[in-house]
Amino acid sequence: MTAQRINRETIAGAYQAIRNHVRRTPVIEISADQLGLDVSNPVLLKLELLQHAGSFKPRGAFTNMLLRDVPAAGVTAASGGNHGVAVAYAARRLGHKATIFVPEISARTKIERIRQLGADLVIEGARYADALQHCKAFAKTTGALNIHAYDQTETLIGQGTIGLELETQAPNFRTVLVAVGGGGLIGGMAAWLQDRAAIIAVEPRTSCALHSAVAAGAPVPVDVSGIAADSLGARQVGRLMFPLAQAFVEDVVLVEDDDIQRAQHLLWERLRLLTEPGGATALAALISGAYAPAADEPICVIVCGGNADAVDFSRPD
Repeated sequence: MTAQRINRETIAGAYQAIRNHVRRTPVIEISADQLGLDVSNPVLLKLELLQHAGSFKPRGAFTNMLLRDVPAAGVTAASGGNHGVAVAYAARRLGHKATIFVPEISARTKIERIRQLGADLVIEGARYADALQHCKAFAKTTGALNIHAYDQTETLIGQGTIGLELETQAPNFRTVLVAVGGGGLIGGMAAWLQDRAAIIAVEPRTSCALHSAVAAGAPVPVDVSGIAADSLGARQVGRLMFPLAQAFVEDVVLVEDDDIQRAQHLLWERLRLLTEPGGATALAALISGAYAPAADEPICVIVCGGNADAVDFSRPD
């Protein structure tokens, strides 16, 4: 597959391939006043944190393993944590060997889950980019299939199945807020939704690879830090997603770590949803005012991950 094959047709095909392996995650409403918003319409939440393995990532993992040839050496992946859990989960379900590389910043709960799923786990380097280099070397040496977290055609079309589902569940939404790390999720959703909804990218100010790429006109390396760095801390957005973002992403907004923590706490207090920082980042744009909706604007927020260390979850000051 080439980059040109990331489109509605291939996303629909991927959905047919993976639909028996992934959950059709629910869409729920929360009133705007519960979020402190001065608008009349409710906000929709697409709960991808309820997906197998605790995030949206199994969609791309299963698509890779079902649409690509998996060698006897199995699969390998580099991940901040969620992609690794998803690849380990999909490999176990499909009977493949998996070797997962994660950086030292990965959350403990993600590391433990990868081990529980039976994958070989290698902790290497300070950040995701360091783990990725080790993973590439391993794939070259062993012949294992490298499943990239976001810069792989099958990964993008797998993540794009969220857009397909969302349109059937909530056909009247007009705007969707999506957290961005390397861009696999928003790239896939952009390929499906195109111009039928306003797509708003949300990034932590401390890990803003897409915002910087848009300003530069091309993917550029950035420094990454902050509480969501394990899931949104890509140093550079993917080359495959960037043309999709240029064509279909309406805006990129930035949020602070404090906003993300407030969103985490709100989701726990109001809905008893325990999210990781990256999973709450899109909602942080609403409650902080980084994205200000119109009074009658139907909005959907992708709550994309829930692999949080419960002992580290606390109310912000």
